[in-house]
Order: sequence, then C-alpha cells, then structure tokens
Amino acid sequence: MASSNAGMQIPLEHTSSYPTKSRTALNRSPSTKQREAAKQQAASQAKRQEIIEALPTTTKLQVKQSTTVKVENVIGYAAIPVGIAGPLTITGDHQKSTVYAPLATTESTLVASCARGCKAFQASGGLRALATREAMSRSPVFRFNTVDDAVRFWKQIPALEPELRASAQTTSRYAKLISITPHIISKEVHVKFCYTCGDASGQNMTTIATHKACKDLLKRYGKDIGVAGFQIEGQLATDKKLSLRTNSDPRGVEVMAWGVVSDETCRKVLGQPAEAIHRASQSGQMGAIRGGMMGNNINTANILAAMFIACGQDAASVLESGWTQLTTTYDYDTKELTATLFIPSLVVASVGGGTAYATQREALGLLNCVGEGKKWALAETICAFALALDLSTLSAVGNDTFSQSHARMARPAKL
Repeated sequence: MASSNAGMQIPLEHTSSYPTKSRTALNRSPSTKQREAAKQQAASQAKRQEIIEALPTTTKLQVKQSTTVKVENVIGYAAIPVGIAGPLTITGDHQKSTVYAPLATTESTLVASCARGCKAFQASGGLRALATREAMSRSPVFRFNTVDDAVRFWKQIPALEPELRASAQTTSRYAKLISITPHIISKEVHVKFCYTCGDASGQNMTTIATHKACKDLLKRYGKDIGVAGFQIEGQLATDKKLSLRTNSDPRGVEVMAWGVVSDETCRKVLGQPAEAIHRASQSGQMGAIRGGMMGNNINTANILAAMFIACGQDAASVLESGWTQLTTTYDYDTKELTATLFIPSLVVASVGGGTAYATQREALGLLNCVGEGKKWALAETICAFALALDLSTLSAVGNDTFSQSHARMARPAKL
C-alpha cells in the first residue's frame, strides 16, 4: 500500500537547514513511490482486462454497478441452466400452494427425477410440511490469563444477559436475541448468542449485533473481569460447517415434510411396489450407519444446492443445511408408503443478500416466497421438493434404473 502522505509537500522553511543531498532524496522518495504505485495499478488493470477478454461469455452481460450488487471486483455473471420441477401441492403452516420449483443445476436427471417424485406425491394430494422453530448463532471468545478468571466470568454471564441483549438489539430492527449460553474451554469462555432474524438468514445480522454487545461489555467491564483477549467467533457456532450440534440446536429453520403414496402409484409412477421402496430405504439406513454417515438421506443436497442458487440463498450454507433424515414406513394392511424428511437447520431467507437480484427474485416469486413473512414458507417448500427428489432417487436405486437413467440422459455417447 502506498504511504498515506506520499503526495505531501514539505514547506521550505522546515527544510532549509537540511544538506542538499538529503533534501533531494526526500523530494525524490514520494515521487518514486508514486511511480511504483502507478506502475502496479497499470499492471493490475492490464491483467484485469486480460482476464475479461479470456471470459467473453461471463462478461457479455453488462454489470450494473448499483447497491444491489455486493460482489467485489465484479466482471460479469455465471449462467447456470434452470429447470422446472412440479407441480407439487404443499399444505404447510406457511406454504399453502401448488408450486413449481426452479432448479439451477448442471446435473442431468435431477429435474426429471424431482418431477417424478412430485408426480408420485401429487397423486395422493401432495405433501404436508411444517416449520417448527429457528435460530441463527454467533459464538465469540473471551480469553483470560487463568482458568479461575474464566470460571468467574462464566458465572457472571446470566446477570450480564440483559445488558448484552439491549446492546445487540440496537443494531437491527429484526435481530432478537433469544438465548446466551457460555461454555468454558480451558482459559477461554465461548459464548453462544442465538437470535431470530426476521426473514433474513441472519449471518451478517448476528455478527454485527454480537460484536456490538461484546464491545460494549468490554468497554464497561473489561478490566474488572480480567479479559485478556477477544475474537468475534471461535467456531462454536459452526458457521458453514457440518455439525451434530445443529441437529438439536437449529442454526437456520427446523422443518419437516411428509406424504403418503399408494402401492398403485408406486408401481405406476416409480416403477416398483411400495414395499420394495421401503426395503431399499432400510438397506440405505443400514449402510449409512455402517459408513458413519451424519443423518440419512439419498441426495437432498442436490435440491438444496439447486434451489439455493436459483433463489438467491447462500450456497455455502448447503453444507450446514445438509444434515437431513429421511424415513419411510410401510403399512402392510393398506400397502401405503409414508415418507418423511426432517431438516434441523435449513439456512434460508426471503429478504436480503442474493434474494435482491432480479432472476433470484423471480424464482422466489414462482414459489410464492418473495419478501417479508415468507422465510418459513420457503423452508417448507425446499424441504418438500427435497423429499420428492429423495423418493424418486430411492426408487431408481431400488429397481436398478439409477445407472440407466444417468447413462441415457447425462451422456450422449460412450465415453
């Protein structure tokens, strides 16, 4: 970085007593730095232009520099195919519509398989869905010189909670601090702050709110409580990481979807009896246990990724949203198959972030999930379509058409 006083002129009266050689060196030095900075800037601009010319498809769409574009050094857009799956009738507490899902993906068979799952559930009236609770967390770290000091601070947290809440909630109209839980780790106290964040996903909102609360606390009591160091996150929140903790303590929306499919529909649409699909599900659960898999599903991450990208969600949150539990039961009297999908931490938003971009906003509109009051409806919708895909893929695995469908639809010729 160039010096902040690189262009500063030194008054002659302050330099008249300097030797001639030193004065010349002083006058030359800023100019040299300026020339070097200009040279580096020109090289950087030339490299940028070289990259732009090497990416004509990416850069052909003009980027409008406005408040809606939040990406640094932006040069264009990545075009991803978007397919439509559905219709699927979702009867939830928040989503009560028959909708089509926009799926942004480069994977063949995904849209077709999801559409087939929708058709199977649609024959029995669609799917039920229920979003139950939500939270978004941030876990700052307070360091101490001794474990005893850490323990003393840990004991004080309940008494400090009202002040922390008051400070945090000055940063946003929507951030509501619902719990503060301290954890002692050696000479540190990791404090988990959990919020509700309106219809935003809340990662940035909770970061700003938690930072304000902690800084106010340190300003008032830092010396008295013996804090030796502070950082805004110590990984206890497991932001964008797969974690067993978010199975019981949501970081996102906790949601489930379920539906019933008749044996006749299973045979006609899915290509095998309902009992056979259930048997395939049981085999998958046994293998998942032996393999140490976290959760149990077929390929819910495909729907999460495709709908996250299409609908302007944070694609990196697919990882922490990916712990899901698929279950099936078979009724030997009615020969009906019941399937459920549980997602404990689905990180979604209907406002903020990428939801402001035109194509993503259109996709949310297609789902009746755009704007305020729609976050839980979006969670119920994504969960329902993920279940539809899982049922279809499970059936393809069970009746040995999984490989054939990929060979037929994904590869035009033998590789």
